[in-house]
Amino acid sequence: MLADAEILLVDNHLLAVNKPAGLVTQPSGAHADSLESRAKAWVKQEFAKAGKVFLEAVHRIDRPVSGVVLFARTSKALSRLNASQRARDCRKTYLAVVAGQPRNREARLEDTLVHDSHQARVVAPDHPRGKHAVLEYQVLGTQDERSLLQIQLLTGRYHQIRVQLAQAGLPVVGDQLYGSRERLPDGAIALHGWELTIPHPVGDRAGCRIVAPAPGTPPWQPFSGSLPS
Repeated sequence: MLADAEILLVDNHLLAVNKPAGLVTQPSGAHADSLESRAKAWVKQEFAKAGKVFLEAVHRIDRPVSGVVLFARTSKALSRLNASQRARDCRKTYLAVVAGQPRNREARLEDTLVHDSHQARVVAPDHPRGKHAVLEYQVLGTQDERSLLQIQLLTGRYHQIRVQLAQAGLPVVGDQLYGSRERLPDGAIALHGWELTIPHPVGDRAGCRIVAPAPGTPPWQPFSGSLPS
């Protein structure tokens, strides 16, 4: 079950959780334990729900990634949030600790990606299966041969941040699939979904900002003074 500290927001329509690295968002044949199953157990106990609990992930983050995951608690909320995502009314900001120091303090990365078996790769712009991928980043801090980046995700492609940063010569620490030479505990990588801003699906709240504190463990720890709050 979820710890209370992992709950970022809860109301009649939404549940936002700070997912730990190493846990899948939804159950699968390979992984029975998941954030969704833990969240359903928490809702069932917290609200004394009888029978099945309706809880659907509005978006997902990769197993080795930590950070904000948003669930809809009603079908109405799910439908409206899915529509908001299609309209690109949702803003997603990530933090990453990468190997290397970028040449520029701010940059925009644009690539064409294809999704192969459990991996993405950069291809030529005219590739028949290619999808345009765009992100922007700024450097929040540097230490030794590592940098802390704040990333604005402008498109939502499979493994987008991971493969684009690797292509730029800045692999995410711990991400051995995309070129990192380091391994972190539990197969984690130093990528964190820090902030999610959405239009609330019910009511007149124009913007709902959800922030997940970044991990306080290495390799994040040396950058504690540079982490946004």
